[in-house]
Amino acid sequence: MHAADDAMREETPIAWRDALLAARERVAAGDEPGPGLSLRPLVHEAWRRALSHAVDPERSLPGITASDAEFREYRAQHELTGALPVIRRLLADDADENGLLVAVGDARGRLLWVEGDRALRRRAEDMRFVEGADWSEERIGTSAPGTSLALDRAVQIRGAEHFHSIVHPWSCTAAPVHDPVSGAILGVIDITGDDQAVAPHTLALVSATVAAVESELRIQRLQTDVQATIRRSRMRRALPDRSLHVLGGDPPRIGGLRLSLRHAEILLLLAWHPEGLSAERLAGLLYETDASSVTLRAELVRLRRVLEGAGLPVPASRPYRLAEPLETDARAVLDLLDRGSHLQALERCTGAVLPESTAPGIVRIRTEVASRLREAMLADAAVEHLARYADTEAARDDLEVQRACLQLLPSRSPKRARVVARIEAIESELG
Repeated sequence: MHAADDAMREETPIAWRDALLAARERVAAGDEPGPGLSLRPLVHEAWRRALSHAVDPERSLPGITASDAEFREYRAQHELTGALPVIRRLLADDADENGLLVAVGDARGRLLWVEGDRALRRRAEDMRFVEGADWSEERIGTSAPGTSLALDRAVQIRGAEHFHSIVHPWSCTAAPVHDPVSGAILGVIDITGDDQAVAPHTLALVSATVAAVESELRIQRLQTDVQATIRRSRMRRALPDRSLHVLGGDPPRIGGLRLSLRHAEILLLLAWHPEGLSAERLAGLLYETDASSVTLRAELVRLRRVLEGAGLPVPASRPYRLAEPLETDARAVLDLLDRGSHLQALERCTGAVLPESTAPGIVRIRTEVASRLREAMLADAAVEHLARYADTEAARDDLEVQRACLQLLPSRSPKRARVVARIEAIESELG
C-alpha cells in the first residue's frame, strides 16, 4: 500500500473500505483494481486465487468437518502441541490485556487453538474464527493465516483487504512455522484484532515467536532422539547377543552358541548377501571344488537343527537367505570405517575373518575387510592409530605400512626403533 492509500485509510476509513470493495468487484469481473487505489500486489494476487477457488465473498464460511472427539485427538497429536507453552508465554498471555486473539493453525489452515480476549472470541464466532475451522485461502479467501500458508511467508492483512466481507472489521498478522529438520510447513501462528494486530511491532513479535517455536521443536526433536538412542542401547544390553563373531582365532559363534567352521561360513555368506543366494551361487562361494546340491542341502539341514535347538532363526530357502538380519563383527568393522571411526574399527578387528577358512566367498570377505582397514589406516588414520595398526599381525610384515608409520612418528618417539627393526627385517627377507 502506497502513502496515498495509507492517508485515505487513516483519514477516511469508510471511503478506503468502499474503494477496496469496488476494487474487489472489478477484480472479480476480470479487470484491474482501478484508478485511485494502489492495491498491494500481495492482496491483488490473493483475491485472484480466491476467485479461482470459487470463494463467495458474501456467503462462503469456514467449514468444520471433523467431530469434536476426532478434532481433539488430532490436535493432541499435532507437532505444534509441544510448542504451545512457548506461544502462550510470548503471545497469548498478553492477548487479553491488549484486546487481541492468538490463533495457531495446522499446515492446511485449520485452526487448532484460538485464545485471548473472551469478548473478542465471542465476536469472532460470528465469522467462525473458532477451533477446528478451515481458514485456508481455498475456503475463506484472503486472510493472514491462509495467505501466509499459501505464500510461505509472514503477511499482514488489514480490514477490507480480506476477500470476504464478514472479515472486514478485523485485521491480522500471521507467519508459517517450519519443521526444523525437513523445512516443511507445520502450521501457522496468527494475531487477530483491531489495527493493533497489523502494527509493525506485531509482525516482529509474531516472527520472533515463530523462531522461538522452531528452536523449541528442534530441542524437543534432539531430546527425543537422545532418549530413543538410550532406549535402544538399554534394549541391546538387555537382549542376549545374537551377532555372528568370525574375527580372530577364537572359534566362531553366534551369541553364546559355538559353530563349526562350515556353519559359520554359511551364515557369514548369507549375512553378506541379504538379498539371498541360489543353491548354485551359495555352493560356488562355499566349496573350493564342485559340490552337489545334495551336499549343500545336507549341510543346511544340520545348520537349521543347530539353530533351532538354540532358539535362533533358521535360514529360508529359494533363494537361501536369512529370515532376520544378522549382525556380524566383520561388517561392523566396515561400518565403523565408513563413519571415520578408525580407532574403534581397529579395536573391533581382532584378527582375520575366519582365518582357517578356504571357502572362495570367505576369502573374498576376508580380503575386503583387511584391505579396507589397511587403506583407511594409510589414508586417514592419526599417527597413534597407524602405529597401533603397524603392531598387528596383519601389518607387521607390511613394508608400506611400516614405512608410513616411521615417516609419521615423531623423531624422539620410542616406537621408532621397533619400526626401523621391522623394516630392516622385511627388506632383508626380500633380498
